[in-house]
Amino acid sequence: MGCDGGTIPRRDELVRQKKKPEVKDKNAANMAKWRHCTLKYDTLKQPIVADRHGLLYNKESILEFILDRMSFEHGPSYIKKLKDVKELKLTLNPSFKLNHNDLGNEYLDVYSSPYICPLTGLEMNGTYKFCVIWTCGCVLSDRALRSVNNSNNTDDKLTCPQCGKEYQSNDDVVILNPENDDLIVMEQRRERLTTNQKKNGSNKRKSPESEEQTNEKKIKTESTPDAASST
Repeated sequence: MGCDGGTIPRRDELVRQKKKPEVKDKNAANMAKWRHCTLKYDTLKQPIVADRHGLLYNKESILEFILDRMSFEHGPSYIKKLKDVKELKLTLNPSFKLNHNDLGNEYLDVYSSPYICPLTGLEMNGTYKFCVIWTCGCVLSDRALRSVNNSNNTDDKLTCPQCGKEYQSNDDVVILNPENDDLIVMEQRRERLTTNQKKNGSNKRKSPESEEQTNEKKIKTESTPDAASST
């Protein structure tokens, strides 16, 4: 009537057993984003770049994409030139080792990363949130950046704890491989940046008069009545 043990497994027990591999698959997929180029899915290798969404690419792949977009089945439409991405200044993990099996094929410990945060030593493997400061390209853990910012002043202008270059507190910090709410934040920042760039571009095309030219016109206007009255 039942199983050998005399009991019939409940459906919820079977479902629970099937959920475990799904969690592993999600973890593997998350960590794969930190190891593979978003564009060509090959292994990330320096030089590595990120876009304003925080997605990672091999710089070589982005160059190929910019030069010949038609050869790619998909690709980020918002990347039109090399200035649309930032080359990352990464800190190598001294304990990272590339292992080889007996057949000579490379394999990696998915929990180990070639790169770490220079301040905390946390590995950039998807377990911890990492970000890049857009003005300089330095990559740090979000934990380190928040800690430094909280200990320093809260002015709009901050300095990179790695290289000392100034940056704006919000829009110059790009979260790498963002998830959930961070995805929305990155999209909003990118849209805001695009809008500001368009405004700045239109202002430059208008070629506004310099302050010196404006002052010269004022002087001429003010001197005109005097000249007329003397005649």
